[in-house]
Amino acid sequence: MSAIRDLFDNFIISYKLSKRQNYDLVGQTIKSALDIEKPRGQIILHSDGGGQYRSFDHKEILDKNGITPSMSAPATPGDNACAENFFSIFKTECIYLEKPKTPEQAAQLTEEFIFYYNFERIQSRSGLTPYEERRKWYDANW
Repeated sequence: MSAIRDLFDNFIISYKLSKRQNYDLVGQTIKSALDIEKPRGQIILHSDGGGQYRSFDHKEILDKNGITPSMSAPATPGDNACAENFFSIFKTECIYLEKPKTPEQAAQLTEEFIFYYNFERIQSRSGLTPYEERRKWYDANW
């Protein structure tokens, strides 16, 4: 899975699944996030140091969309704590509990989990879900 999480409210903006962890997966996730959010202002996209994030294609899509890359140093998972946290939650609360047997089951469980994570799972000290945090901000600023 490649996922983009908004650190303001923890909302998973976009995610894509693939049997291969390559740049195409990352590129599709970024394009989807840009289509969904249509962001204004500066965007910083943090990632680990995997090869797909160091590729020419990755640099090209970031440059084209005015996105500033931020990359973890090698062998320092703490630098990427927000992503590590999300994937730990995903594995613990979804994959390890359900143990999907097929890629199709894994895809269905992932879709259900992302919905739960964004719209039902309370994550902030204010007792709100990521969607509620997002909605609160939009209502106050739009």
